[in-house]
Amino acid sequence: MAEVVQLNVGGKRFSTSRQTLTWIPDSFFSSLLSGRISTLKDETGAIFIDRDPAAFAPILNFLRTKELDPRGLSPALLLHEAQFYGITPLVRRLQLREELERSSCGCVLFTGYLPPPALPARRRSRHSVAGPHPAARVPAPVRRSHTLPPSLGHAAEERPPPGTGSDAGAVRLVCGHHNWIAVAYAQFLVCYRLMETSGWLQVFSSPRLDWAIERVALNARVLAGGAPGDREQMVAAAGGGEIILWALRADGNGSEIGVFHLGVPAEALFFVGNQLIATSPSGTIGVWNAVTKHWQTQDVVPINSYDAAGTFLLLGCTNGSIYYVDVQKFPLRMKDNDLLVTELYRDPGEDAVTALSVYLTPKTSESGNWIEIAYGTSSGVVRVIVQHPETLGSGPQLFQTFTVHRSPVTRIMLSEKHLVSVCADHNHVRSWTVTRFRGMISTQPGSTPLASFKVLALDDADGASAGTDIGPFGERDEQQVFIQRVVPDACQVFIRLSSTGKKIGEVRAVDAASITAFTVHECEGSSRIGCRPRRLLATGHANGSLQLWDLTTAMDRAAKPPDAEGLSEEELLRQLDQCDLALPGPPRAHSHRPNPAATPSPSPPQTPPQHRRCLPPHPAPRLGGGRRSPPGWGQSQNPSAPPPSPQSPPPCHPPPGPPGLFPPPGAPPPLPPWCLPKRGSMRRLRGRTR
Repeated sequence: MAEVVQLNVGGKRFSTSRQTLTWIPDSFFSSLLSGRISTLKDETGAIFIDRDPAAFAPILNFLRTKELDPRGLSPALLLHEAQFYGITPLVRRLQLREELERSSCGCVLFTGYLPPPALPARRRSRHSVAGPHPAARVPAPVRRSHTLPPSLGHAAEERPPPGTGSDAGAVRLVCGHHNWIAVAYAQFLVCYRLMETSGWLQVFSSPRLDWAIERVALNARVLAGGAPGDREQMVAAAGGGEIILWALRADGNGSEIGVFHLGVPAEALFFVGNQLIATSPSGTIGVWNAVTKHWQTQDVVPINSYDAAGTFLLLGCTNGSIYYVDVQKFPLRMKDNDLLVTELYRDPGEDAVTALSVYLTPKTSESGNWIEIAYGTSSGVVRVIVQHPETLGSGPQLFQTFTVHRSPVTRIMLSEKHLVSVCADHNHVRSWTVTRFRGMISTQPGSTPLASFKVLALDDADGASAGTDIGPFGERDEQQVFIQRVVPDACQVFIRLSSTGKKIGEVRAVDAASITAFTVHECEGSSRIGCRPRRLLATGHANGSLQLWDLTTAMDRAAKPPDAEGLSEEELLRQLDQCDLALPGPPRAHSHRPNPAATPSPSPPQTPPQHRRCLPPHPAPRLGGGRRSPPGWGQSQNPSAPPPSPQSPPPCHPPPGPPGLFPPPGAPPPLPPWCLPKRGSMRRLRGRTR
């Protein structure tokens, strides 16, 4: 008679037999009941196990019936508990299900994998091109966004210098421009270019630097017939106040243009046209002009935010003012060796401008475009100001004010259809719909509140680098997206619409490597007819690889109703219940990956029917004037004929199948192909019958 075992799992009683618990060798229960593991009993004598009773119930049911009923629990939790109890068949079944979901070839959005590059040689020492050489290099403060003032948020903890530890081979920054991508590692960077027929190819690798890269900028625009500086791509890297600029050529080689010093750590590095711009929170701005090859620095008011529109660079400062610099006219408008920095607008409350976004409307008159500026302040206020082309001398006018945030605004984006703002309260997002009339923002009915949600990212509290900025990303005339990485070591990110917060997809690293940096940029379409620009998500990983994902497909799929999918989780588990999954067997000679060995459940052997195509014994009709039938066709079988010899195949009957595949008994067989008349002869026959 089987022995009954009483169990107390996490305070819940279970009763089962010893045979049920011990039919799997070397499991937790086999060791427990054999005395190899010490037991702890409660006051009733039941064996106490300090585990989750809700997760133990489906495991005990599997030991009883060899069938898995998840009961609403996550497969990851069941796998963890099954591994603890040593239930090998259940562990293998859950692992197989996980392997089927996590394909190494990625999901439908996966479009490319670029392996880690080789480590380059060290850079030779070279004198600076311009600017004083600093006496000591201070690492730049790592901030959540280029729109966040230094005095806000949590202070970054002291860490060892980047690039000296285990993260030396991890991707730190990714940026894209047109069909180029620049990937920055701790002490060097590489550039990839998208070829129409060859895909992504590595075309440049910088030498290994003596300092850690903290900012990177890429300019891949080529202007036909422009100045000499307009006909080459450029990439720049900054760290600790030192900036190096390289020129990229079509043959894949690159040359160093120069080394520039800002004097203070660079917080932002970007291109406006072909002009390289570097800014710092202390108020120092540096500009390098591609035509004059001149590097110019100047101290202005401490800068909290910036944005560019056309050839204008706008700066949001701590004194509540918005300044602008016309970068295109910079070489012609120098006075006393200073940049012409002009005040454009001052906040009515004189709050620090912590976020800035500029939108240029389509040209509506001979005077030019409307300039619409949305900005956020340190007190959480969001304002929209408008500059009319006819009233250029009077300055921008206040258009709308929103006081919906209680924390400083860290990001803001004004696009064609939406206004999106993000504050420092765990990335709290507010969005509005923007009404326009003939391309210009309108007050009838004005901006309407659309959504309120949060984009939680735990690494923000620790001072994330610019490589994991949540966005929003995208062109101003299209729907924009947030990229959300919840925890620092996650291997997946979520794609969410910036206007509503709706999740339109998620991407998971095909090699399960942690995502350390990401960006979104538009790739130019192919020159072939019907091709359109593609929006790509580029994710950099801790192992140094770069993985590319197609966001255009994600947004197209989100706008359509879901298609019929494959097996559901319950259907897959029911199919796996039909066999006992043992440990993986030896790999087959013809397969690249070993398949799990499956032991079928005992069942009576069944021999599948062997169907053979054979000619029916019925006579075939003949058309007048047609070809003669082949020998033996149409001859009826003689009942008195001797049985066929063992060498000849036995007579067969048509297998069961859908109607129309085989003629019913007594019906004339179909004509063979050589007996069918040509299309013209059929027309003649039809004409005669008429």
